[in-house]
Amino acid sequence: MTGFSAEWLALREPIDAAARSAFITSRLSELLRTYGASPRFFDLGCGTGANARYLCPRIPGPQEWVLLDSDQRHLQRAAELLAGYRRAGVSFEMRCLDLDGGLDALLFQAGAVVSASALLDLVSGDWLGRLLQRSCASNAIVLFALSYDGRLVFEPGEPDDELIRALVNRHQATDKGFGPALGPSAATFVCARLEALRYQVLSSRSDWVLDRTHARVQESLLRGWAQAATEIAPGERGRCERWLSTRLGYLDRGQSAMRVGHQDVIGWPSPPV
Repeated sequence: MTGFSAEWLALREPIDAAARSAFITSRLSELLRTYGASPRFFDLGCGTGANARYLCPRIPGPQEWVLLDSDQRHLQRAAELLAGYRRAGVSFEMRCLDLDGGLDALLFQAGAVVSASALLDLVSGDWLGRLLQRSCASNAIVLFALSYDGRLVFEPGEPDDELIRALVNRHQATDKGFGPALGPSAATFVCARLEALRYQVLSSRSDWVLDRTHARVQESLLRGWAQAATEIAPGERGRCERWLSTRLGYLDRGQSAMRVGHQDVIGWPSPPV
């Protein structure tokens, strides 16, 4: 799987937290109260543990977390950052696992929560289909946050914004380590597949809304998008470079803003077990 630096994960964490759907999180809390059991969370592709840090204080009662990532350094950092979140009945286990090849090693049980943040747009439909099949066969709750859905809105607008958006979305569908990635179609895919598996499903937008206070994140995104667009369409290199130069100019003058579309999705057995 394509990795992300700990620096980037730290930079995006407060933006992720501000974007996440409070409605979806509250629905998870309601479901867990209905089940009346201490949940076991499986956090897939956990990075440095941001998903656990977001959910843990918002979920009442005891919790058992299993955090899974292929990067041992991220897991070590997650353990450090989660130390302050431990309380009576709350535990965190770090497990190094290659999600692409190690999915079958995971054993879910009824009442478990299978969760991931900013992961689904990177995986293939085949991989995600197998994950959902195994999750639903165990009557687990599934919660997937911050899946990129293809929407990019820039302010001020420029004529080549749509070109860049289209090329970026094509790049999002290339192999990120799991086969051809779902990219912007991930949230739609998971909702349709869960419904086919007779799950109840709710989704909600969880967009990043970036302004002048997020200059470092904006710059990183703009440069990354220009590079991705050029990789997909080398013949458009000149337009991509001019677009980047113009957008960085807006950023330098404190005039740049953008919205990056994401979706949060929760699914649970129908009727609840």
